[in-house]
Amino acid sequence: MTFVVFDLDGVLVDSEQVWDGVREELAHERGGNWHPGAQRDMMGMSSREWSRYMHERIGLAESPEEINRIVVERMLERYHAGPPWIPGALDAVRRLAAAFTLGLASSSNRELIDAVLEAGGIADLFRATVSSEEVARGKPAPDVYLEAARRLDADPADCVAVEDSHNGIRSAKAAGMACIAIPNAHFPPGDAVGEADLVLGGVGRLTPDAVRLVA
Repeated sequence: MTFVVFDLDGVLVDSEQVWDGVREELAHERGGNWHPGAQRDMMGMSSREWSRYMHERIGLAESPEEINRIVVERMLERYHAGPPWIPGALDAVRRLAAAFTLGLASSSNRELIDAVLEAGGIADLFRATVSSEEVARGKPAPDVYLEAARRLDADPADCVAVEDSHNGIRSAKAAGMACIAIPNAHFPPGDAVGEADLVLGGVGRLTPDAVRLVA
């Protein structure tokens, strides 16, 4: 039996630049030292990790907990009118849900995962969803994918991850999963794309047959 485990940001919703904008805006508001590599550094980190990064590396005086609270609040505000769905993403989820059992392994906070899936009317299509704030380490560590497999009652070797980022691809592969990469145009995965088992040009090309190629 094959299971498919989706990433969220950059695969289903075009949100990486939303995260980037919210955190950069906060850094400038609070006198932090934002730098061009900050978004790439934080991509895949759990909320504990990126909020600590904002406190320690970017130099915000607020505690990591307060930084996390503010950023999540602002992300929810951005999503209020509807998440920025990547074209074809909702159809891809429905298409794969008809053929496989689905999970989700995301670096987003639990509140954001739940809000996005509910807004898209696809929450019930996922048997298990995991936020990296619910495990010890964020991506590229394998923890979030291993926990998704555990909640699915699946062997990681029977799972196919769908990812867009360098840290996400490495996280899935470290967990022992096959990985389909759909590179994010705004934040391409670089060399890590070579570690994927299959590379697709867009989520609209994600079909059951594509999953079976790597399963």
